[in-house]
Amino acid sequence: MKKLIPLCILMPILDLYILVKASQSMGFGTTVLLIILTGIAGYYLAKSEGKLIIRNINREMSQGNVPGDELLTGFCILLGGFLLLLPGIVTDIIGITMVLPGTREFYKGYIKRWLEKMVGRGYTRIMIRW
Repeated sequence: MKKLIPLCILMPILDLYILVKASQSMGFGTTVLLIILTGIAGYYLAKSEGKLIIRNINREMSQGNVPGDELLTGFCILLGGFLLLLPGIVTDIIGITMVLPGTREFYKGYIKRWLEKMVGRGYTRIMIRW
């Protein structure tokens, strides 16, 4: 969790820097249009991938199985879709790689290892403190 705070501070700064540079080279209107288009594309991509995951979760549950992998996939799609809605190039790149099936495996592996470490330390719940 402590690693997340610097990331939340640095990512918007990096996004802002890239957006300013993109605006200088492509023009302000083109940059804004790019932000809007990636947000719309991200919404529809997350929606369609999310429907597939819900279908897979329902299939697993109807067969009496706990849908572990599908839940990780769903979490990646949810987080990736959220990042795609945020304005910025870095958040868009991370978001799209979380939503696309081929690249989402990297994030799923990382999240799974993180959860395994938590369970190994004896944690049975994830607590977020604000």
